[in-house]
Amino acid sequence: MKNVILNGVKYEIIRNDKDCFNKEEVEEKITDYFDPYDYIFGDYAYEKIRLKGYYESNNKNVNKINDIKNLDDYIKNYCSYGSKTFLLKKIK
Repeated sequence: MKNVILNGVKYEIIRNDKDCFNKEEVEEKITDYFDPYDYIFGDYAYEKIRLKGYYESNNKNVNKINDIKNLDDYIKNYCSYGSKTFLLKKIK
């Protein structure tokens, strides 16, 4: 898979539906808020990008709403049907 650097942090693009990942758009939205997260999930709603941070299930900071194992539930319940999504995993 392809790697990308955002805010000085290296990520692996592990999901990129419909080749939607756009580094420039993500760089406009991403802040140091996302630094502690193991994953960054992005989806497009009404042509606007939304970002959400997730942790590995064994991370001490994890809770139900940011556990990566619940990503599919988030997509099903909060993303538009068929929306373009991507998932970045932090490379440690």
